[in-house]
Amino acid sequence: MTKLSEKELFETAPVPRAVATLAIPTIISQVVTMIYNLADTFFIGQIGNPYMVAAVSLVSPWFNLLTALGNLFGLGGSSLISRLLGAKQEKDIKYVSAFSIWGGAAVTLLFSIGTYLARRPLLTFLGASPDTYGFAESYLFWVVVLGGVPTMVSLTMGHLLRSEGHARPASAGMMFGGILNVVLDPVLIFGFDMGVAGAAIATAFSNAASVVFFVIQYIRLGKKSAVSLHPRYFTFRFVGQIFSVGLASALATALGNASNMVIVRLASGYGDIPVAAYGIVKRIDQVPLNVSMGLCQGFMPLVGYNYASGDYKRMRAVSFFSWKTALVMSACFVACFAIFAPQILHLFIPEAETSALGASFLRIACLAVPLTSVNFLISYTLQAMGKGVQSAALTFGRQGLLNIPLLILMNLVVGLYGMIWTQLVVEVIMLPVSLGMYLLTWKRLRTPAGKTAEK
Repeated sequence: MTKLSEKELFETAPVPRAVATLAIPTIISQVVTMIYNLADTFFIGQIGNPYMVAAVSLVSPWFNLLTALGNLFGLGGSSLISRLLGAKQEKDIKYVSAFSIWGGAAVTLLFSIGTYLARRPLLTFLGASPDTYGFAESYLFWVVVLGGVPTMVSLTMGHLLRSEGHARPASAGMMFGGILNVVLDPVLIFGFDMGVAGAAIATAFSNAASVVFFVIQYIRLGKKSAVSLHPRYFTFRFVGQIFSVGLASALATALGNASNMVIVRLASGYGDIPVAAYGIVKRIDQVPLNVSMGLCQGFMPLVGYNYASGDYKRMRAVSFFSWKTALVMSACFVACFAIFAPQILHLFIPEAETSALGASFLRIACLAVPLTSVNFLISYTLQAMGKGVQSAALTFGRQGLLNIPLLILMNLVVGLYGMIWTQLVVEVIMLPVSLGMYLLTWKRLRTPAGKTAEK
């Protein structure tokens, strides 16, 4: 197939081909990223020590807050860049990108320093026991305190590349770091007998290598990219427009991790084995969600560009095609998890009690995946349109008003398994709300000529 120009990709290419051009490399990179996220848990699990696995599970929600910062600056900036391209205002892109990278790095540095200073009460709050505390402290130090800035910057640089349609180099950067992490994990964990610390060092080093890779990509693109890494373009002029969208995505990630912290904290009341089992299940459950996330990040530039240019019909076609694709892929994952749950869990940890409990958890948790995927995609569609308030309202309603209170209630009423069922209950409630929000936003759109958007 002939390579599409940027104008053809955004404006005239058939919707399935346009989405595939941007989404397939992104999905591949998300799958590789997911594999390297699984790698720490997998290789540590081979040691057969559930306390080590529990330690990684305890720290993971806090580590994932770096993704929230990457979304705040990276997705917020990339959404604005796509809309600037659609509105033919390319000259402002260098200012948006410089703020996203340097502002994000500064905020993440403060986050890492605060984490180090508060590490003891933080780990206690996260549910560390005397058996897991030492492992958890070591993992936290390497992946958040030392590895925080490169992790966030690599995420942001990938988002900004993707916003201009450069999906392949953006995905290659994430894949490079992921593959490197998978290679380094067994070398450091087993070869150098470093255990949890080896897994953490591999993650931090891999993310730093991704940053170097992205810098090289930007240099190679040269004038083909309007994005600038130079700090002289740093300005607060676009902070409102970046954060109006980025806050919604960051809020989704932050509240999602807050929910994970709550469930890990509650699960720790039942012992370290449930914490280890849930931690493994959560990593596996992220597989279909990461695929959906790759689809989200792929179609966002198309939605943002066509929204800004006034082509609402094409914008809606992109959204609907992506939603249907996500549903089909999610259903396939649910079937796989439901059938092969015991084998999948045993692969991650041979220890019988943790493996059996995790298999039961996985069969319940996977039922929510199709609904979660659609709710995610609707929220990201609104973000791509610059509708940060609407997206934030959905996110807060889903995670803040429903998920966390229901986790506590289900734990009190049903017990350990009640917490695992909570996600499905939340998604069932939120699906009509998300669809209603999207339809209301769609009806309010006006074409450039002043006519109501085509139905």
